[in-house]
Amino acid sequence: MANLKEITVPDIGGFDAVEVIEVLVAPGDVIQAEDSLITLESDKASMEIPAPEAGTIKEVKVKVGDSIAEGGVILTLETAAVSDTDKPAAAADNSTEDETATDTASPEPAAATQAATDTANKQILVPDIGDFDSIPVIDVLVSAGDTVAAEDALITLESDKASMDIPAPEAGVVKEVLVKAGDTVSQGVPILILETTSVAATTEPQSSATETPAAKPASTAPVSSTPSEPQIHRSPAPLTMPPVDESKFGKAHASPSVRKFARELGADLSQINGSAAKGRITKEDVQNYVKQILTSGQPAGTGGTLQVAELPDVDFSAFGDTETQPLTKINKLTGKYLHRSWFYIPHVTQFDEADITDLEAFRKQLSAEYKEKGIKITMIAFLLKAVAAALKEFPRFNASLDKTGENLILKSYYHIGVAVDTPDGLIVPVIKDVDSKNIVELAEAVVDIAGRARKKQIKPTEMQGACFTISSLGGIGGTAFTPIVNQPEVAILGVSRSSMKPVYQNNEFVPRLMLPLSLSYDHRVIDGVAAARFTTYLGQVLADVRRLLL
Repeated sequence: MANLKEITVPDIGGFDAVEVIEVLVAPGDVIQAEDSLITLESDKASMEIPAPEAGTIKEVKVKVGDSIAEGGVILTLETAAVSDTDKPAAAADNSTEDETATDTASPEPAAATQAATDTANKQILVPDIGDFDSIPVIDVLVSAGDTVAAEDALITLESDKASMDIPAPEAGVVKEVLVKAGDTVSQGVPILILETTSVAATTEPQSSATETPAAKPASTAPVSSTPSEPQIHRSPAPLTMPPVDESKFGKAHASPSVRKFARELGADLSQINGSAAKGRITKEDVQNYVKQILTSGQPAGTGGTLQVAELPDVDFSAFGDTETQPLTKINKLTGKYLHRSWFYIPHVTQFDEADITDLEAFRKQLSAEYKEKGIKITMIAFLLKAVAAALKEFPRFNASLDKTGENLILKSYYHIGVAVDTPDGLIVPVIKDVDSKNIVELAEAVVDIAGRARKKQIKPTEMQGACFTISSLGGIGGTAFTPIVNQPEVAILGVSRSSMKPVYQNNEFVPRLMLPLSLSYDHRVIDGVAAARFTTYLGQVLADVRRLLL
């Protein structure tokens, strides 16, 4: 026979009236012990409530959006009960002597299933991860005190070729985590200390010759054909998730555990913008995407009114010979980030010119002086110094919007990115603390970092933390262009090729070397007046570098 049990919310710490954000089971589901039933989310954490035992779901008492506290009823579970008739049969009752002999020869059936348990602390190491060495840890998925099962993901690693989850080799309790996000690890490096439980079953005594074979307990619950993957049904939601094209998942920047999580929720990774480093998608990003869909029917950021038809799949070979050339990883990442910036940031570009006649003469003089020292004085060094001065004069350009878009974060440091053309595409290494370096130091820094960028020797940390970016096409050509703001920055300066132009001064036209400037900015933060003042100030500094001493 079967028992009906009410499954309640266990002790969830100091939380009360916590919102149900997911119901992971439905009536009729067959579940195992520790299978997740519902997901709760407070303002501080999200947590899954596991099943205390196996059984069949008869009725679900909660729905998405309900608030629940410790002791609240989640569902009714039908569990298998073992009756007296289901217990192993005793030996035939032929005589008192036989029964006594049988009892003496064999212990009680319960004693035969007793087990000795021992705990041990094990150091979990990075397993063989192939031909990789010094791989960055981008996510630590567990913390001290967590209980993990075998194959649960512990950390996520990401090389320039792939991201991978490192699973737990066995079940246990995490005692100490030995790595953190940002560390680099290789095969054999310790990840954490795991307390494991070893179970040594006692040898089952042989039954006497007069015993009849023990009857196997009858199970009232159907057995899943794949017990390691319990069947889970999502409860119906008021709004359905849009169709998911999982063929696009390969383009998403997400770890395997996050990909699995997205598949379980029916979330389209190709539509989610990652909030972590390098645009990586986290579980929280997936949850926010799903919550947005369920509450408004539109993914976050779509605006609800933009209906764009899909791009047609054109067979260009029908018109002539073609060759398919895959994009480099840098091309893909650049395209992804710039597309995101162009979509989210209302761009405006301010065009101006700076008279650099005197500056160019001074630059040539310095170049001649430092040539023997092997130092090349370029115009970009002066631009860096002038931009740092302008950022100090106009702090709003040295800022970023927070994720809510409601607060401006003003920065007290002056790190400026410099776009560098490499064989694989455009990358933007960052010159740190520009305001504290002189022109010669900046010239050396630019030559060094650009050279290493073209040789693929740039570290990830050297491409982070920029407040502002300079993109110079002066060595190639052009009169003006509209650079795209490198979000989360709020402005970018484009520089084109300088040229001699007639400039009217003192009642006559004189030849002056003019440098075209193109300042693109985020119109949510910067208005047109501020942009014009910025480029005007920048032009004044470039026209007379003595102003840098003020």
